[in-house]
Amino acid sequence: MAKGKLIVLTGPSGVGKGTLLQALLKHHPELYLSVSVTTRAPRPGEVHGRNYFFVSRGEFERMVAQGELLEWAEFAGNYYGTPRAAVEEQIAQDNWVILEIELEGARQIRHTYPGATLIFILPPSLEELEHRIRGRGQDSDAAIARRLLRAREEVNAASEFDIQIVNDDFDQALEAIEHALYATAAC
Repeated sequence: MAKGKLIVLTGPSGVGKGTLLQALLKHHPELYLSVSVTTRAPRPGEVHGRNYFFVSRGEFERMVAQGELLEWAEFAGNYYGTPRAAVEEQIAQDNWVILEIELEGARQIRHTYPGATLIFILPPSLEELEHRIRGRGQDSDAAIARRLLRAREEVNAASEFDIQIVNDDFDQALEAIEHALYATAAC
């Protein structure tokens, strides 16, 4: 990897972004994962500073006002954002930084970092996506309905992204991400 690069991974909730990302990082430890800031409560097993930086709404709003976030969005009643300083420092050191963020934040990145590689992960179908979300056992029926409504809107935005990958077969989806990142790096 010769120079710094920003990579954005997005897609609807439940599509498998996080699982794909963890496998990608395991295969490519040279990638720097940006840890997002959020106002949502930690899920069981999540660790502050590793999974997210968990902050109050007031602290998040202060970060927005002071320009400390590269992008931010509200999703499912909570704020999420990317701390600017760590990302810019890694890119300046010629590292590749990967963000796992929501659609609204990815659109912001497209404008602030036009050279970023934007990857959208699609479900094989909305029915399969619903099955995956229900299988998590983390959300109420009302929350699942909201996530599925949002997912329909997000899937319609997939064409805005440089690369679209369907996560139907995990290994094939991971291979497609690797090919998209590393085949173009050789050019």
